[in-house]
Amino acid sequence: MSKHARRLAAAAATLALTASMALTQSGVASAESNGGVRVMPLGDSITEGTQVPGGYRTGLWQRLAAGGYRVDFVGTQFNGPSSLGDHDHEGHPGWRIDQIDANITGWLQTTAPRTVLLHIGTNDVLQNYQLSTAPGRLSSLLDRITAVAPAADVFVATIIPLSNAGQENAARTYNAAIPGIVQSKVNAGKHVHLVDMHSALTTADLIDGIHPTATGYDKMAAAWYTALRSVPGSIGSGGTGPTTSALVSAASGRCLDVPNSSTANGVQPIIWDCSGRANQQWTVSGQSIQSLGKCLDAPTGAAAGSKVQLWACHGGLNQQWNLNANGTVSSVSSGLCLDVSGNATANGTPVILWSCTAAANQRWTRA
Repeated sequence: MSKHARRLAAAAATLALTASMALTQSGVASAESNGGVRVMPLGDSITEGTQVPGGYRTGLWQRLAAGGYRVDFVGTQFNGPSSLGDHDHEGHPGWRIDQIDANITGWLQTTAPRTVLLHIGTNDVLQNYQLSTAPGRLSSLLDRITAVAPAADVFVATIIPLSNAGQENAARTYNAAIPGIVQSKVNAGKHVHLVDMHSALTTADLIDGIHPTATGYDKMAAAWYTALRSVPGSIGSGGTGPTTSALVSAASGRCLDVPNSSTANGVQPIIWDCSGRANQQWTVSGQSIQSLGKCLDAPTGAAAGSKVQLWACHGGLNQQWNLNANGTVSSVSSGLCLDVSGNATANGTPVILWSCTAAANQRWTRA
């Protein structure tokens, strides 16, 4: 192995250990559930989100929510940012195919997924672990998954590129076997689907030669989302159109309100007694939230305490929002949540952006 390859392998081991320690320190939280279609993100540190907490799961969750799909991520592990509405997953840093295979039966029995997203094999390559039989191990893992969960749709990804030339060649050899493995399962009547993840990224999308950057993870999210939408039932039905309603604060029972029905750029919403008038009606379309023809907007460079505002719609990330399962509304660009300032409940209290806590002054219901 070259010095460069050894450095990359050492970096991978260190990153995996760091991620594992961080997860242990935070603990495995009780599962989140919104009653939606149960989807298990399954794999190694790339699923867990080493370097970028939440990994591809954040972008995938946001796309699913914007598309009107009600999905419940499942798994025995838990991590990710507030912009990720469901933190459950089955990503294990540093793990190879055989290690996933040794534990998968219990995980499937515990979480009962309807759909499985599998990206595995990177650590087999990094550890140079019996590479000639890696495709066979993947095939056996798929047999075990489909035996325990025969009704589940299993999406199998080719592994993403690696910066080290020798390891990338090994990854390509491994990936070349995956389409045939998937087809053999399909021929046997199993619900297995191929996702070409390798071609979705380039080495420019890697932060350390192994793990994706935030942009790279978002490309993975897009590839998963496209694949899921191509298989009816794998994520339920979605595609709901724009919906209009009031947004009611859980703390006060008052409504998110555009003061004086102003349509000026920069006007800051407040809470006010609910009236049903147009300045309290908010239209959710995809990830935008609009009132009076203007978009809810997080100012560029927003930090905790920044105002939220209405602005001319332009479709930027700072005008995209997640309506999370816990009732919070979080900004895609900043990760901060809509917050009634100072936990106040009086008419006229301004609404700001603040670190997400899911306290009552950050929870909203549509009515």
